[in-house]
Amino acid sequence: MSKTVVVGLSGGVDSSVAAAILKEQGYNVIGLFMRNWDSSTNNDVLGNPEVDDDVCSQEVDYQDAEKVANKLGIPIHRVDFIEEYWDNVFSYFLEEYKRGRTPNPDILCNKYIKFDAFIKHAEKFNPDYIAMGHYARVTHGEETKMLRGVDGNKDQTYFLSQLTEKQLSKVLFPVGDLDKSEVRAIAHKYDLATKDKKDSTGICFIGERDFNKFLNNYLPSKNGNMVTLEGEVIGKHNGLMYYTIGQRKGLGIGGSNKFGNEPWFVVGKDLEKNELYVGQGFHHPVLYTDSCFVEEINLINMKKFSGKFECTAKFRYRQSDVPVYIEFINDDILVTFKEDVRAVTPGQAAVFYDGDVCLGGGFIKEAYKNGVKRKY
Repeated sequence: MSKTVVVGLSGGVDSSVAAAILKEQGYNVIGLFMRNWDSSTNNDVLGNPEVDDDVCSQEVDYQDAEKVANKLGIPIHRVDFIEEYWDNVFSYFLEEYKRGRTPNPDILCNKYIKFDAFIKHAEKFNPDYIAMGHYARVTHGEETKMLRGVDGNKDQTYFLSQLTEKQLSKVLFPVGDLDKSEVRAIAHKYDLATKDKKDSTGICFIGERDFNKFLNNYLPSKNGNMVTLEGEVIGKHNGLMYYTIGQRKGLGIGGSNKFGNEPWFVVGKDLEKNELYVGQGFHHPVLYTDSCFVEEINLINMKKFSGKFECTAKFRYRQSDVPVYIEFINDDILVTFKEDVRAVTPGQAAVFYDGDVCLGGGFIKEAYKNGVKRKY
């Protein structure tokens, strides 16, 4: 008897091809489309390019998912997780911005929606597995391990680092062994409606927005001074939440005769004074740190350990791996870098790897240089 798998059909090419591969492999495939955002309910007006559209992009995505399901001859269902998304993902997202940090909603979206609410809802179909179109790999054996996707440019384990071994034990990633070009080729082979569809970008399940205006729907902005580390005021900022450590674009201050012509970058924040610290030069020394504390730890296969463990880490999605040592200090992890790292930003994820195996990770709490906490 065929095993049953419920596939998260998003209306994109990756999940479409995941469903096609599973059908070809002989699984009994059921499609499930998630709707997690409602612009009218959630007051998503400012910065929303679709606000006057007759049909929102999520409805277009559902129609595309439905076309794919019909082409493959599989059933498709839809479910709303609008409340769960607001409570578990978006509320956290807003709270982090209030704290002056830079959150990553995609990671929480995977943890609480795609691999929690989705799995619970899918149980009504009594599946053996659930599947998603992520670029990652899972090995099922005595223990379940998550490995980077074969396509290093598309690998999404960074965003999946908060998943548990239990969650992953029931998961299949059919496109994790493929390059993006191979995924497109399979979509063309099956003549799927999504074969040439552009990849989605923007905030998880919300999409493209004018970010500053979008945040203004939910958080009041508070203007303040841009200051050098020496305390000299050189401009105004529009609200600390709009800036991240290491940012250059959007500061509105060019070089000047007084300061020279080197570009300016965000090098720190002071929430109490509502001041944004700026400094000149991509390699400004204050942007570099040698260690950080990471909180909200999730280790996929490892238990809490004593002593130091050598591995690599990513502090941003597109960043190359950095060699590090990690050790538990109470419930947090102290990460010590073998070489200084630029723009390690509180609120972002720190994800640990042993070769291709993703060990898990947490969220950056504080960054340090020579034992002194940076004003991030």
